[in-house]
Amino acid sequence: MADPELTAYYRQRAPAYEAVYAKPERQADLTAMVGWLRHRLAGLRVLDLACGTGWWTQRYADVANSVLGLDINPAVLEIAGAKGLDDRRVRFSLADATRLALPADLDQWQPGWRPQAVLAGFWWSHLRRHEIAGFLSGLRALTGAGVLLILIDNRYVPGSSTPIADTDENGDSWQLRRLDDGSMHRVLKNFPTDEQLRKDLGDSLDETILTHWDHYWAASGRLRPGLTENSP
Repeated sequence: MADPELTAYYRQRAPAYEAVYAKPERQADLTAMVGWLRHRLAGLRVLDLACGTGWWTQRYADVANSVLGLDINPAVLEIAGAKGLDDRRVRFSLADATRLALPADLDQWQPGWRPQAVLAGFWWSHLRRHEIAGFLSGLRALTGAGVLLILIDNRYVPGSSTPIADTDENGDSWQLRRLDDGSMHRVLKNFPTDEQLRKDLGDSLDETILTHWDHYWAASGRLRPGLTENSP
């Protein structure tokens, strides 16, 4: 189940969430990343996990075949839905990314819709270390083998990233973030090494391809069969 504190934080932050993409030092990275993402998702049916306000969805949706964006927060989905994307090809739905399931009424939107690619943007860093295996297992069981998985997330850059306040006994790191209303929130934010990513993804992807920019990283590869596909 999604962390209620994290969910509450992003609900309160929703109106100002996209301000993070206005940081001057990140503009070159973001331009390069949008081009990189559009190239990989062109023509595909995309499951956009933890899509948030749809900032990324908006930047590749026109080249994708179709997009199903899922998020647990109605506040961010309201912003995503107001971006004016073609609702015949782009749908936003309320869902918990830690309990993976497609909407029950999906066939009313596009009969037989199944993802060919999964994008999880800035979600990996909010998974606790012990949640990673379960998340990947659930994803593989949901989509089946051969589906393209793309993760994008932050690298830790001193002076641009919020400092790490503490690291707990499980190896999870936490930031203290202040919202515009002055409230302070302790937010899980992990910054994995390349070695950690390859280890965590190695059993789930046929090959783990890592891509780096100054402030961000991406991991991509095709999902191997999930447990349900290996069962007799």
